[in-house]
Amino acid sequence: MSHLSDIAARAATATLSNEEIKRYSRHLIMPEVTVEGQKKLKAARVLCVGTGGLGSPLLAYLSAAGIGKLGVVDFDVVDYSNLQRQIIHSSSSIGKPKVVSARDRIREINPNVEVELFETAIRSDNAMEIFGGYDVIVDGTDNFPTRYLTNDACVLLGKPNVYGSIFRFDGQLTVFWGQKGPCYRCLYPEPPPPGMVPSCAEGGVLGVLPGVIGVLQAIETVKLILGIGDSMIGRLLVFNALKMQFKELKLRKDPKCPICGPSATIKELVDYEQFCGMPAIEGPTYEDDPTVPEITAKELEARLKQGDKIVLLDVREAHERQIAEIPGSCPMPLSQFSQTMHQLDSTNEIVAYCKAGPRSAEAIRLLQQAGFRKVWNLKRGIDAWSDQVDATVPRY
Repeated sequence: MSHLSDIAARAATATLSNEEIKRYSRHLIMPEVTVEGQKKLKAARVLCVGTGGLGSPLLAYLSAAGIGKLGVVDFDVVDYSNLQRQIIHSSSSIGKPKVVSARDRIREINPNVEVELFETAIRSDNAMEIFGGYDVIVDGTDNFPTRYLTNDACVLLGKPNVYGSIFRFDGQLTVFWGQKGPCYRCLYPEPPPPGMVPSCAEGGVLGVLPGVIGVLQAIETVKLILGIGDSMIGRLLVFNALKMQFKELKLRKDPKCPICGPSATIKELVDYEQFCGMPAIEGPTYEDDPTVPEITAKELEARLKQGDKIVLLDVREAHERQIAEIPGSCPMPLSQFSQTMHQLDSTNEIVAYCKAGPRSAEAIRLLQQAGFRKVWNLKRGIDAWSDQVDATVPRY
């Protein structure tokens, strides 16, 4: 693959200091890299969308490799639940903006790297401007609206999109580049129905898994910059950590793709939350559905204290109840709910809860379809109960 022309032009005037020559010496002695290649790395500008599980190893290794400029995009702050996998952050970073925490760590790894911070969510009104200043975009996001947005912006700007995704024990990797091969829409023309694919917050992720996929993204990024090796364009790498197995699937460009096909109809960025039917920022997806009645944690507490007879259903899985539960609740996992809900009495008042709301909202819908009327979803789930009612109940 040919070198990215802008990088090559900047590399022609780049120089390496004696300190940099010593720092990158193991690169310089490789015939595939040499001084010329290291100058390309120094001249490169890479944007990482997200500083979470994937962004952490990616940023660490790209900074160590000598990428000249790293852009870091994230709107979130560091939380304890991040530390199991987001290794660029530490316990001392709790409460800090993730972009600041990541920048501080990058500077410790390699002070030669310029870091540009974007403490914001990527949106249709800012993506083109932010992406425009970078040669390679790396997608480390965890939600469908931002993935489609990142893809479309990259296609419209003609930039490569180094894509990775993780869930539980599984990961995926490829390079989308509409000018040279398929894009994300070629693989996934339509987003899944809202709620069908749980987030990592709902479904979990093995803490070391992002290290595998994030490092592979870093490798692909370096290869693109250097113009070496066989790119993952047109190939999807699927990793199963439980089986320790990699599989490769061939991806084909969709001639009917609405953004990278010859008769493309998408000429500008759209409303991706509306397109996907879900918010980009992680959270419950049931709030826009007026058919799902809700009760707040404070309201539920008040009713229980006054002795109201309420059947409290926990629709999470058994292993989640081992972490935390609301006292007096009955287990009825959503995975078996359609088979077990006939045990409930429709004359009772019923409140269902899960971790944050989406799964219990689905349980309420099933009860409504079965004729139950006195049913409520606990707004924000057991998370809200822990925050607003009983701090002894652990959050996870």
